[in-house]
Amino acid sequence: MHPDLVLTNARLLDPGSGDFLPHDALVLSGGRIAGFGAAAAAAAAGAEVLDLGGAVVVPGLTDGHLHPVSGAERTAGVDLSGCTDLEGVRAALAGAVRELPAGQWLRGWGLDPNAFGDLPVSADSVGPVLDGVPAAIDLFDAHSMLASRRALELAGIDGPRRFEQGSAEVVCDPAGRPTGLLLEDAACELVEAVAPRPSFEELCRASAEVLRRMAAAGLTGGHAMDANGESLAVYAALEERGQLPLRLRIAPWVQPGASPADLAELVRRQGGGGRRWRVDGAKLFMDGTIDNGTAWLEHPDCHGESTGAFWPDPAEYTRVIGELHRAGVPTATHAIGDAAVRHVLDAVERAVAAHGRGAVRHRVEHVETVPDDTVARFAALGVAASMQPTHCTEYTRADHTDNWSRRLGEERANRAFRCRDLAAAGARVVLGSDWPIAPFEPLGVMAGARHRRPARDLRQPPHLPGQALTPLQALAGYTLAPAWAAGEEDRAGRLAVGHRADLTVLAENPLTVPDTELAGVPVLLTVSDGEVTHRAV
Repeated sequence: MHPDLVLTNARLLDPGSGDFLPHDALVLSGGRIAGFGAAAAAAAAGAEVLDLGGAVVVPGLTDGHLHPVSGAERTAGVDLSGCTDLEGVRAALAGAVRELPAGQWLRGWGLDPNAFGDLPVSADSVGPVLDGVPAAIDLFDAHSMLASRRALELAGIDGPRRFEQGSAEVVCDPAGRPTGLLLEDAACELVEAVAPRPSFEELCRASAEVLRRMAAAGLTGGHAMDANGESLAVYAALEERGQLPLRLRIAPWVQPGASPADLAELVRRQGGGGRRWRVDGAKLFMDGTIDNGTAWLEHPDCHGESTGAFWPDPAEYTRVIGELHRAGVPTATHAIGDAAVRHVLDAVERAVAAHGRGAVRHRVEHVETVPDDTVARFAALGVAASMQPTHCTEYTRADHTDNWSRRLGEERANRAFRCRDLAAAGARVVLGSDWPIAPFEPLGVMAGARHRRPARDLRQPPHLPGQALTPLQALAGYTLAPAWAAGEEDRAGRLAVGHRADLTVLAENPLTVPDTELAGVPVLLTVSDGEVTHRAV
């Protein structure tokens, strides 16, 4: 096979050592790295040659936790992520209502509960702007929704409900009247069931545009944490159309109440997919979020909430983890509170004791607050810590006046997002954005991991700067760590002959750029599977 692409005048950065390789040329052929150096480049007759002018090549950046298709659907409405107070929320919603055709639904996303100040997150707090308008607004965490009175009416929600998901709730006032706040998917789905959805073609177009922008930001891959709705059909359609620029590893959900047949079907689907996407693993939830009071904490939060697990019977979760481990299915479990994280680690420990460790690699998603003894267990059990530093930097504050910190109290807020401690303890720290919860730009996430400040105002003090990652640790979180978590360290995450031709080319060395300037470094070239998916050179 003839070489496809030769990159010359390049600086090739190793994410393990932080050193440059002793070569200035790289040859890609058949979707793999075929060789290094001038001799290999000279032998690559007929290949396209790109002179990088001294730019820095790193292994393709991989987001460890994102939701491309469901995120493309969620972000189709009015963007409220920049609203920091209720006045801004009301103004944005009023503007959207003015442009809304009569009788149509209003969708919104990115609503930060901190914008409500001391008022409850409710339809009444937003004011009359949504009167008579069917509106469904996702809060930033995508675990909760604010529904207007008209939306509640159309969904037939007139009081509390019971759900199989232990932390799901239709929040009601003391009189039993719904406030409009819906917690967790089971409750939100009551409104989603009556709200209009995009057509398949609309979803394909939106997803293709999102993935194009991700490639332009330097992403060559991502671990997609859902296969909900028509996601898998969208990936198949986009690949057939040549519109899938990222390599995606997809983990379908396993929810409480899953039957033996459900688990058998999940196991059967493992490995299915296309050239750049495949089903690999399972996604579970052990709790909700701290902001909503649906996390699972070892002691109640300061509102007396966050006391229960997402699985009403946590022992059933443990049994399911054991079955999936025995079947060779890697799992990724959403666990934010200390009790949730501890239970996941306990479940993995029992599974390994019963069936041996084998090649299965499990991971915990988010890990927002944990004590020292929990930190030490990740490396011992071989469990990856999948973390999103920008959840800390964008939605909490160094002075702990934010909703997340006030709910936890000082002691637990001071052990927040312990990226550095986990890395120091030997855990594999996988970094990601959880898009659409936070922006997907990988350089921005790595920058947040390093400076621990909000991107909108880098003059703010850092939140727990002792938990900042080093530049090399941050780069490893987007290269070596996601490759290891996927069991692909023998073919991804490094610049080595035979490894995948997934590359990100940057205008500057990401290890020496100041922390607060990293997010602005230009992405010159993105290559996935040997194909140029973004070019600015």
